[in-house]
Amino acid sequence: MKRIIASLMLLLTSLGFSQHIDNPTQQKISIARKKAKKFLKSQHIPGMAISVSKGGEIIWSEGFGYGKRKPTVPINPSLTLFRIASISKSITAVMLAKLAEDKMIDLDTSIYNYLPDYPKKEYDFTARQLGGHLAGIRHTTDDEFKLNKRMTITEGLDIFKNDPLLFEPLTSFHYNSLGYVLLSEVMQKAANKDFYAMVRDSILIPLKMDNTTMDASNAIPPNTTNFYRTKRILSNPVANEYKIAGGGFLATSEDIVKFGNELISPTLISKESLAQLVTSQRLKNGNRTGYGIGFSVEKTKHDTPKYYHTGGGVGASSILMIFPEEDVVITVLTNKSGIDMKAFGEELEAVLVNDITEN
Repeated sequence: MKRIIASLMLLLTSLGFSQHIDNPTQQKISIARKKAKKFLKSQHIPGMAISVSKGGEIIWSEGFGYGKRKPTVPINPSLTLFRIASISKSITAVMLAKLAEDKMIDLDTSIYNYLPDYPKKEYDFTARQLGGHLAGIRHTTDDEFKLNKRMTITEGLDIFKNDPLLFEPLTSFHYNSLGYVLLSEVMQKAANKDFYAMVRDSILIPLKMDNTTMDASNAIPPNTTNFYRTKRILSNPVANEYKIAGGGFLATSEDIVKFGNELISPTLISKESLAQLVTSQRLKNGNRTGYGIGFSVEKTKHDTPKYYHTGGGVGASSILMIFPEEDVVITVLTNKSGIDMKAFGEELEAVLVNDITEN
């Protein structure tokens, strides 16, 4: 009997110890979940997926709301496909770094070395400048953003290729997606391979991002959410094939966390190549832009690095945040246009990264 009592005491002690260790994380997740529900309601978002990893392992992955109505289809963060919008630029950046490592492209060589027939501009510019929004390429107009015309990347160049640059490269920062259309064409020519095929073979398959694919307007994969402009009104159809590099991937939140962890412990590119992506570029006057190649670059309240990208597409608002020193990745994908994801991302960061546990 004494042995049984002693064993029970030991078991209870170990359970108590385990719960003591888990409680801080679970407390944070509980607070973050409340914030997520409040965010969903206040922004009238139909559906949202949040996935968070710590030390390379998922610690929280949850769906909120619905992907489709009548009948209602709930969000599943491991299966539901969202438009990730401009998080696509981050994927493109890693592919660009891999091509540079493999000596297939020079980031600082004129793009005309790869596209000699591209209309000449007043100034020359490079792949690095395109990736950092420093080349002077204009942004899409509202009509172009909503364009429902299926085009290849090469055909998509016709939208802007004859327009002048907005400024001399490196003299200003102008965020845009059309520069990534041009960048993807440069990459296709340099590698002599279709852009999506190279990303699939070099990034998606190795990282086991099995649910990430091109947002093809003529083929909707199973488990794809509907895309909304209000909580109950669907967005108009759009064709994103030509702008895949800047905003044309579909993915689950859990797949994007896998990608984020590659930026903490790289396996596809070297740490030196990674550093080029997540180091802020500079203008000619020496000012930092706060953007490397495919990633915004900031510091946390603890002065540790933070890499992130937000996304806004037709029926989509998204954010990916990577905290390499804390070994944390946070991804939020939604199926509604026009949501301020940066502010909500900072709320989650405060709880899950900065150890703010009060309500």
